[in-house]
Amino acid sequence: MQATQIRQVTGLLLLMYAASLGPVVAIATLDDAPRPLVWLTIAAAAAALGFALWWPQRRTVHRLRARDGFVVVAMFWILLSLLSALPLIILLHVDVSDALFEAVSGFTTTGATVLDNLDQTPHSLLYYRHQLQWLGGIGMIVSAVAVLPMIGVGGMQLLRAESTGPMKDDKLTPRIGKTAQHLWVIYAGLTLSCAFAYMVAGMSPFDAVCHAMSTLSTGGFSTHDASLAYFDSGAIELIAIVFMLLGSVPFTLHFMMLRQRSHKAYRGHTELLAFVSVVIASSILVTLLLRGHDPYLSGIDVVLAAAFAVTSVITSTGFMAEDWTAWPTVLPTLLMYIGCVGGCAGSTAGGIKVIRFVILARNGALQVSRLVHPNLVRPLKLDGRVLPDKVTDAVWGFFALYVLLFAVLMVLAMIGGLDQVSAFGAVATTLNNLGPGLGETALSFATVPDWLQGIFALAMLLGRLEFFTLMVLFHPAFWRS
Repeated sequence: MQATQIRQVTGLLLLMYAASLGPVVAIATLDDAPRPLVWLTIAAAAAALGFALWWPQRRTVHRLRARDGFVVVAMFWILLSLLSALPLIILLHVDVSDALFEAVSGFTTTGATVLDNLDQTPHSLLYYRHQLQWLGGIGMIVSAVAVLPMIGVGGMQLLRAESTGPMKDDKLTPRIGKTAQHLWVIYAGLTLSCAFAYMVAGMSPFDAVCHAMSTLSTGGFSTHDASLAYFDSGAIELIAIVFMLLGSVPFTLHFMMLRQRSHKAYRGHTELLAFVSVVIASSILVTLLLRGHDPYLSGIDVVLAAAFAVTSVITSTGFMAEDWTAWPTVLPTLLMYIGCVGGCAGSTAGGIKVIRFVILARNGALQVSRLVHPNLVRPLKLDGRVLPDKVTDAVWGFFALYVLLFAVLMVLAMIGGLDQVSAFGAVATTLNNLGPGLGETALSFATVPDWLQGIFALAMLLGRLEFFTLMVLFHPAFWRS
C-alpha cells in the first residue's frame, strides 16, 4: 500500500472540497450577515488538513494502484461526510447523528432528510445541501480525475472505484483525464439548461439553480418542505421528468451524441431501451392503479402524477409532486420496488441498475437453453460484445450481497423500533439512494434512533459506492503486501 501517495491524493481532494465552499461563502455574505465567518472557518479547516496531507508529499510521483484507489475513495467519502456535517451542527444546532445523516444523504444523492422548516432556512445552508448533492452526483472523485493528471497523478483507479455499474473499464477517450473532463462539462451543461428551464417555468433564480443541481444529480433535495408540490406547476413537473431521465442515462451516450452530432448514439443501446421500457410500462401500470382512487386527480392529471412518481423513484431522485406514500397500499410498495431497479450504469442514478437486470435475464435464458441443448456453445452478448465471465460473476455477486445486506438492515431497523413497513421503506430508500421511505420514514428520518441513523448512513455509502468499494477494505488479503 502506497501510504505516501494516498495521503497526497487525499490532501488534494480535501483542498478541492475547501475550494468548493467559495460559492457558499459568497451567498452567505449576501444573505446571512455573520455566517460567512463560519463558512470561511470550515473552508480553512478543510484546506489546512488537505495542505498538511499534500505538502510533504508534493514532489512524490507514483502510479496509483487499484488498491490505493479504493482506499482513497473510501477515506475521502468518510472524511467529506464528517466535514460536511460541521456546518449543520454549528449553524442549525442539530445533533451530531442528525448532521452526519443529512450530510451523507446529500453527498450520496439519497435525499432522505431529518430537517424541517426548510422555507425558513438561510439560503447559504440550502445552497450548501444542494451543492453537496451536485458534487456527489457526478462524483467528486470523477471531477478530481480531470485535474489530477495535470499534476502527475493517475486517476483510472479512482474512476474505477467511484463509477457505477458492472463494467468499469469503458472510457470515452484514450486519456482518463479527458474522460473525466468531458463528463464534467456535460454534467454542468445539463445543469445550466435545467436551471434555465425552471426559471422560464416560473421558479426564482435561486430555487431554479438549487433544484437543477438536485435534479441532474438525481438527489431530490428541495428548498421547500413540500418539495416540488410547493410550486403546483405541471410545467415544472414536466421539466423535472425530462432532466431526471437525462441524469439517469449513461453519460457516455450524451458524450457520443455531442461528438457525433446525432441521436444515433441512443438508438439500439440495450440498457437505455430497457430503461425507457420500464419507465413507460411502470407509468401505465401506476396510472391504471391510481385512476379512480384519488378524487382530486382526473384525466391528464392522473397520467402526469403517475409519470412523475415513477420517474422520481426509478431515477432515485425522490422529488414529491404528490404524496405518493399516502396513495393506496399497493402503489407505495410498487414504487419502492421500481426504485430498487434504478437508472442506467454510468449515470447519477442509484438503485441496482437496469444493466444488471438485463444481464441476469439474458444469462437466465441462456441457462434454460443449455438445459434443453446440453452441448450448446453460445456466449453471453450485450450490444454486440461478448461479456466476460467475470462481469456475469460480479453481477451475481452484487445481487447476492444486495439481498444479504437488505435482510440484515431490515432486522436492525426493526430492532431499532421501526415497524415492518417503515423498516422496509427505510432500508430500500437508503440502500438505493432513493429519498422518501414508507410509514414512519416516509417524509423524515428525524424520529429514527441515533444509532440507527448511523446504520442508515453507512447503508447510503454502501449503496452509492455499490458495496464492493467499501467492503473490500474488510478483506484481510486486501491489506497484505
